[in-house]
Amino acid sequence: MSTSTPARKALPKILFWLVTCLCCTPLLKLPERLLAIVAPGALILGMALALTIGNPYPDESKKVSKVLLQAAVVLLGFSMDLQKVFEAGRSGLVFALISISGVFLLGWLVQRLLKVRPLTGLLVSTGTAICGGSAIAAMSTVTDAPQEDVSVAVGTVFLLNAVALVLFPPLGHLMKMTPDQFGTWSGIAIHDVSSVVGAATAFGGGAVQVATAVKLSRVLYLVPITLLVAFLRKRNEGAVKSGSAPMPWFIGLFVLASILSTYLPAVHSVGQISKLVAVAGFALSLFLIGGGITVKTLKAVGVRPLLQGVTLWAFISVAALLAVTRM
Repeated sequence: MSTSTPARKALPKILFWLVTCLCCTPLLKLPERLLAIVAPGALILGMALALTIGNPYPDESKKVSKVLLQAAVVLLGFSMDLQKVFEAGRSGLVFALISISGVFLLGWLVQRLLKVRPLTGLLVSTGTAICGGSAIAAMSTVTDAPQEDVSVAVGTVFLLNAVALVLFPPLGHLMKMTPDQFGTWSGIAIHDVSSVVGAATAFGGGAVQVATAVKLSRVLYLVPITLLVAFLRKRNEGAVKSGSAPMPWFIGLFVLASILSTYLPAVHSVGQISKLVAVAGFALSLFLIGGGITVKTLKAVGVRPLLQGVTLWAFISVAALLAVTRM
């Protein structure tokens, strides 16, 4: 009896550090299909740990997860090539503005209709409109969203990512789409960058280059949108006295990293490594966020965010499909 008690106390810590190590597996250069499931898997494992034997480091997890999310967003900037992104984004600029605005507007309406928690609804809309988990990460740090809102939003987006990863390639072939059409469609309609790459790779024919450029062109919209939300949040709290709001530091560093990666070959050469580190950082931060979830908070959030996510995903998927099939 005396030996089993210390073992039971040590078990949560052992599992915690084991999963922490698993979150670092993207550094091993996994295939894109496996890379796409690391982050959602980390979130699920974090929630499983919290809801069963408990998170041994709840306070530390909350503090570290926010810093990790911000750092991962900055690291993502080092994988950007702004010249290619602007070239891809310029041709679809009008559609991008309309589709992103449409997702946020529809998301706001559905959130009010379903009575989804405002922050959860905003995070789901952000993930759907821009670039999935990384967009949710950026928005959650700007809004200081509670862990349960982040977990539910990320879980919703990654669930739909998994469905798209399986369904989109055969649907593209069934509709006899060209690689350019499929790349554009998947780059717009699939949330996360890694899932976009995975689906486009499965489709073949060079679709992955188009898909990556289109998706990364939408990543840039993170900058004005998060700054706008930060400004509005500060103004509503009465914290802004002048006409301008302070820039969230990680967004500024993301822009700087993108510029350096584009115009300095030495920096651009480490872009792929930086991307893998960013994916590992996202996975670890989502594990820590999941580790802060309780049954009470899950019940408070409910399944309505999933309905909102499905509605927005259906909207952007159909709109993008109609747009690219008329190219």
